[in-house]
Amino acid sequence: MSESRRVISVIVENESSVLSRVSGLFAGRGYNIGTLTVAPIPNSQRSRITIATKGDERTLNQITKQLNKLVPVYEVVEHDEMVEKEMVLVKFPIEESLADIEALCGAYNGTIVNVGVSMFIGMVADEPARVRNFINAAQRYNPIEIVRGGVVAIER
Repeated sequence: MSESRRVISVIVENESSVLSRVSGLFAGRGYNIGTLTVAPIPNSQRSRITIATKGDERTLNQITKQLNKLVPVYEVVEHDEMVEKEMVLVKFPIEESLADIEALCGAYNGTIVNVGVSMFIGMVADEPARVRNFINAAQRYNPIEIVRGGVVAIER
């Protein structure tokens, strides 16, 4: 069976230990979480947990069924038609070309977000594959540190 990638949004009651229960479900069954992002839903008592994972069709269906059985889970949404974004922050040495890196960031929906005495930081928010491409392209500018956020997604 071939593995495929899936993004799942889990709408949960915003209470303590919910994230622990969701991640425990994955760990207890040996499922891997590629990325995980959690944020409160505005004007509600709920949060959205966005999980990117990989597996064969049977495994992915099992994940969805198990998530639906968790008590604090209100809804599980699997995205077929979605807008998906991820963010990355990259710290560069001040000696590198600010103009070149700013142009590179701009090509990936990003910009320079901070400049210090010895470094500057670029930020990109784009589709996960394009974020990977940006990180690869940024290597020529000797990044000091790279911090990648998790995927966020919304149905069209």
